[in-house]
Amino acid sequence: MIPVLHALGASSADALAKALGRPVSDQEGLTTEGTIVAHWALLDYFTDEDRIWTSAEWARHLGDAHRLHPFAATPKGDDRVILHVSVRLHPKDRELTHAEWSEVGHRLARVTGIAPPGDRNSCRWIAVRDQAHRLDLLANLIREDGVRAAVPRQVLHVVAAECRRIETDLGLLPPGDHGAGPFKAGMLPSAQPIADESASSVAANWSDEANWHLGAARRLVEGAARQLSTSPSNRPALAHQLEWIARRSHILETDLAAVASGRSYAPASGSGPRAPAAVLSPSARSR
Repeated sequence: MIPVLHALGASSADALAKALGRPVSDQEGLTTEGTIVAHWALLDYFTDEDRIWTSAEWARHLGDAHRLHPFAATPKGDDRVILHVSVRLHPKDRELTHAEWSEVGHRLARVTGIAPPGDRNSCRWIAVRDQAHRLDLLANLIREDGVRAAVPRQVLHVVAAECRRIETDLGLLPPGDHGAGPFKAGMLPSAQPIADESASSVAANWSDEANWHLGAARRLVEGAARQLSTSPSNRPALAHQLEWIARRSHILETDLAAVASGRSYAPASGSGPRAPAAVLSPSARSR
């Protein structure tokens, strides 16, 4: 199960459209017995089992908390309060039932801090199940009481750890199992052609997957750089080179996030960090 943390957004409609793979509509109905596999606790106050909301209505209800508490986003007025986390199953995994997908949605909502157990004023959130082997968690970070939710600082790490526990509990395959390494394109669902999928959607899916792998690699490099900079071996030159590689990886992550979110991308020449000069060992310098 591969998690992807999407960039915070200001529009619940845009986030839901990305989760569905198509624009929201006043004509398309989504129900809690189908596409919406899990949701915030107070949803029952707004509707009942017989009510069908359109995808546009779901988006409006998800965004209502920010409209009711417009100054709760940040002191600087940043209105990017829509959290979007998606998880993909291993392509060789079995298909989960509606109840199992619902459990995944509730567990992700708890670990991200948007739905603490027993908290009646938690965030509005929904778990959307409409793309093959994928679940999307969408949440408004403004709680019902007007306070911004306390999301873990390393939320992607927290979600990844929960994914490992879900794989164990539900008997699912980890990303690199069955001889398919995590960087092999054959294990990505987006590698399979989908006739009605737009080019932008394909690009977004590939960008999300690549961004996740880049982020994991960058964190490993950053950890190695920290160890080298503080270890007794005292290898500051190598640590500096690793830090440079990590910075370059971060730039690539930013570029891919722009592609995945549909923003225009124009690389600026010469804007990236310059490569560190090669550092000769003492024995080489003495020659």
